[in-house]
Amino acid sequence: MAPQKPGHLTYADVTPKSVYLDRRKFLRGVGITAIAAFAGKRLYDVAVPSPSVQAGTKLTTIKGPFSTDEKINTFDVVSHYNNFYEFGVDKEQPAKNAQKFVTSPWTVAVSGEVAKPRKFSIDEILKLAPLEERIYRHRCVEGWSIVVPWIGFSFSTLAKLVEPTAKARFVAFESYYDPSQMPLGREAGIALPYVEGLRLDEAMHPLALLCVGMYGETLPNQDGAPVRMILPWKYGFKSIKSLVKIRFVKDQPDSTWNLYAPREYGFYSNVNPEVDHPRWSQARERRLPEFFKSHKTLMFNGYGDQVASLYTGLDLRKNY
Repeated sequence: MAPQKPGHLTYADVTPKSVYLDRRKFLRGVGITAIAAFAGKRLYDVAVPSPSVQAGTKLTTIKGPFSTDEKINTFDVVSHYNNFYEFGVDKEQPAKNAQKFVTSPWTVAVSGEVAKPRKFSIDEILKLAPLEERIYRHRCVEGWSIVVPWIGFSFSTLAKLVEPTAKARFVAFESYYDPSQMPLGREAGIALPYVEGLRLDEAMHPLALLCVGMYGETLPNQDGAPVRMILPWKYGFKSIKSLVKIRFVKDQPDSTWNLYAPREYGFYSNVNPEVDHPRWSQARERRLPEFFKSHKTLMFNGYGDQVASLYTGLDLRKNY
């Protein structure tokens, strides 16, 4: 089942009033960005000054590709039901404990097998390309799912600027970790800082989103501010939050949950309803805030038409 274009739902239909306010100003911004995208990056830089990275700042976006037409979850659900173990292992804890998390200034260091290693400030990242809104499904290995209007652009945009060499076969990602700001990380039970990895061709796929916002605004702290990855065909834990390091490498990199429990969490972690988690079935899921698993889980989370070719000849039961 391939994702379809967005339907007629508006944020007023699915989000609290506070998120929907100032809609007319937001739509005017969309027009500015559309012109900028047509005229080129130079005009874009002039027309759209870099916004503050504080949570809740409005972002100017254009309509992005690959969006689903499913009903969008409310902002309240998406921002108050989170896996972010650095701020607590319970779903409600990150929203409470991440409010004072300092996300500015912020840099993302890109290194490894690249011709042009460099550091990007968050302001630079926000101006690398017109920001796209993409309505993606997001499926957690625990059995719940959400639909979110994420904001960002394909990770390949950043990757091409650093020019990966012929030796680069994988991309390693690392989250920010500061015990003084994230004291509950000591109780998380996993090694921190959080790390993840992709094959280079996975990272360069157009669906792989370098994400800086959602619901028309910059990311809330508990949702991975100020910059994270979104990989809609993989289980949610692959979409690493609060990025500070990206390395292009020759060998398969470590992945936090794979290190913690390799029998339960494989390197690929593609959504595959035919392969059960050792402790539960993955055949069905519950769409938050529903209680029952009333939805059939889709292969590659419904993005098979776009990504299945990446795994031609690969045993997806063995390479889970």
